[in-house]
Amino acid sequence: MGLGDFANKAKNLADQHDEQVDQGLDRAGDEANKRFAGHEGQIDGAVDKAQQHTGAGDTTAAGVEPASEVPGGPETDVPAGPGNVPPQQ
Repeated sequence: MGLGDFANKAKNLADQHDEQVDQGLDRAGDEANKRFAGHEGQIDGAVDKAQQHTGAGDTTAAGVEPASEVPGGPETDVPAGPGNVPPQQ
C-alpha cells in the first residue's frame, strides 16, 4: 500500500466518522489551549480549519460563514514593474 492509498483510506474513514473526528479535534484543541495559553485564537482557527476538511458535507466551521468572493478580483495600486516606479520625494 503506497502513501497515496493510505491517505485516501484515511480520508474515507474520516468522512464516514465525521462526528467522532470533529469531537477528537475539539478535545485536542481544548488540551492545546490549556498547554499553550495565549494562543487560543490560533488553536481554535486551526481546529475549525481541520473540521472543514473532514466529513462528506462539511464546508464551514460551526458559526462561521464562508468568505465572500470579491467581484472583479483584488485591486492593485502597486506599479507593475521597475519602469513604473513613482519618484521618491
